[in-house]
Amino acid sequence: MLFPTLIASAYNRKCPIAECHQGYFPGRYNPDPYGFVRHTESRRHIQIKSRPDPETGLIAPRDGCQTKNRQASRKLVGNRKTLLYFVLVLLGQYLLFRLSSWLYKKAKARIELLKDTKLKPISIQNYEILDTQKQVKLLVFLASILRYLLLFILLVLTIPILFSIFPQTKELAYKIAYYIWNPVKSILVGILDYIPNLFTIIVICLVIKYVIRGIRYLATEIDAGRLNINGFYTDWAMPTYHIIRFLLYAFMIAMIYPYLPGANSGVFQGVSVFVGLIVSLGSSTVIGNIIAGFVITYMRAFKQGDRIKLNDTVGNVIEKTAFVTRLRTIKNEIVTIPNSFIMSSQTVNYSSSARTYGLIIHSEVTIGYDAPWRKVHQLLTDAALATPGVMPEPAPFVLETSLEDFYPVYQINAYIRDADKMTAIYSDLHQNIQDYFDKAGVEIMSPHYTAFRNGNASTIPKEEPAGN
Repeated sequence: MLFPTLIASAYNRKCPIAECHQGYFPGRYNPDPYGFVRHTESRRHIQIKSRPDPETGLIAPRDGCQTKNRQASRKLVGNRKTLLYFVLVLLGQYLLFRLSSWLYKKAKARIELLKDTKLKPISIQNYEILDTQKQVKLLVFLASILRYLLLFILLVLTIPILFSIFPQTKELAYKIAYYIWNPVKSILVGILDYIPNLFTIIVICLVIKYVIRGIRYLATEIDAGRLNINGFYTDWAMPTYHIIRFLLYAFMIAMIYPYLPGANSGVFQGVSVFVGLIVSLGSSTVIGNIIAGFVITYMRAFKQGDRIKLNDTVGNVIEKTAFVTRLRTIKNEIVTIPNSFIMSSQTVNYSSSARTYGLIIHSEVTIGYDAPWRKVHQLLTDAALATPGVMPEPAPFVLETSLEDFYPVYQINAYIRDADKMTAIYSDLHQNIQDYFDKAGVEIMSPHYTAFRNGNASTIPKEEPAGN
């Protein structure tokens, strides 16, 4: 009974650390062999570890002042370590910043040296895409982008480390690290999850690419005339290739659409519907011109380089696109005509007739009835045969298109092969007609005029023409 009583009296006495523990602290016997005693206060908990006295066997509480001093010393040492860590992190960050600046300057100087040693202009055919100076600027720009990216990564890593050093801001450091890492983690996980779809898209694109290459090879061979297909004209080759290429690309887009990131999202679908609505409402004229361009191509109404006539416009076709056709007139005027207008207009192709049958040019003169018609026919035929560009076979011929009250109308017709020189041939023909009629003494004049003159003067030149 004595041993428990002594223990109880030791626990129920007043705490000697008055400044730390005010009042009495009820305690109880702890059967733990190490002698742990827990004193409880209403506002805080203080655990005091005691050991039994070797002589009396009583358990006496350890002096609380010594514990407080040890805690204060540990806290001071911890504050010094915390401050040291903080300074070391800032110093390391500063050194890394300086190192990145030094590396950037070294890389910039090395890039400047490459301009005169290893860099060469990048060009496609005759077009120079990047000269050496532009390449240097591009490389310096990429180096600066890499530098700022590294600095940003260092800053992102340093801020959580600085906040984690102090206990008061450790939770804030965890939050900052979470806010930074969570989006990065989501992006990385999304990229890893998207890799199978990416491989599927790559395979589809590669298959379509090589199919288009094969079709382009066949179209080039047909267009060059090395490959002949019955019923398929050479001028159909490239337009057909463009149509098939467009359809294949549309098919490719339809195939890879479900594999695109966010294809099933409402935003993506809404944008697709909006774009489709705009295209459907605003492209009626465009679609009409495209369809008309295809129809004109397969109608073979004309091809590039032909001399054609559209309404009152005569010129050579210099460009055919899916939307418009451009002509160059004999006055070097560029006329742009929509394909839908060509579909609803009459087209005259001079070059096609000249290549196939020979184009017939014609001109009319009116000679009085007093001139023998056989002589007029011969003079017109001789003038036509003497004109450069006129074909001797088939031979030129003369038609009397009408018999008016005072004169018949003679029409000379001649075959030519070069429709592009039609205007010059007309001019030479008219000059030859005047020369030959002047030599023969036949006036090219309407009898309306001769009825009012006195008969003494003649319109025939007195001097012989110089000839051609």
